[in-house]
Amino acid sequence: MQFKSDANRWGLGARSLHWLMAALIIGLGVVGLYMADLPNSPQKVKIYALHKSTGLTVLALLLLRLAWRMADRRPDELAMPRWQAAAARAVHLLLYLLMFALPLSGWMYNSASGYPLQWFGLFNLPSLSGGADTALKEIAHAVHEYGFYLLVLLLAAHVGAALKHHFVDRDDTLARMLPLVRRHHATSLPQPLATAPAAPARPPLTPAPAAPPENSPP
Repeated sequence: MQFKSDANRWGLGARSLHWLMAALIIGLGVVGLYMADLPNSPQKVKIYALHKSTGLTVLALLLLRLAWRMADRRPDELAMPRWQAAAARAVHLLLYLLMFALPLSGWMYNSASGYPLQWFGLFNLPSLSGGADTALKEIAHAVHEYGFYLLVLLLAAHVGAALKHHFVDRDDTLARMLPLVRRHHATSLPQPLATAPAAPARPPLTPAPAAPPENSPP
């Protein structure tokens, strides 16, 4: 299994970053919805701290993913209508923007609330607002909340399009991002030319029997 991408499929590096970030983002969404209605308690503080640290991890992985995309190649684009290709590019661009906006708005919301921000208790991150700011806090909260809902819609469109390509169009859009899914149009290795069967050996010629002499008795 190769680490870098080639013309036919994404490499292990791109696939690992893709699925790791997908799992973390889905987990952040589920935890975010769960913790919003929790009563104030030490347990809620721990869950919020975990949510913030994981969000910062997604931001760091996004920067790593962009750096890897610049060093790695992209597989060749598959044949599809122009409007589908344009829609796919638009959805990917919006997904990248939201993957930046959500952790940054969460960071800003925490800063404008006047709280310190730590990454898994290991070190502190600087404030983005310079202190408590009520107006900035409300803006950051709105961006974080409504950005999440938009992200859910885009992820649903992204997943739906991938499934449509796999089961309806029957192309390799999804298969070349998943290691265990069989590709519809796998590249086949050149086969050696078949050699013609050898001609059967001809039997040796036997001499014809000699004719009897004319004066020999019957």
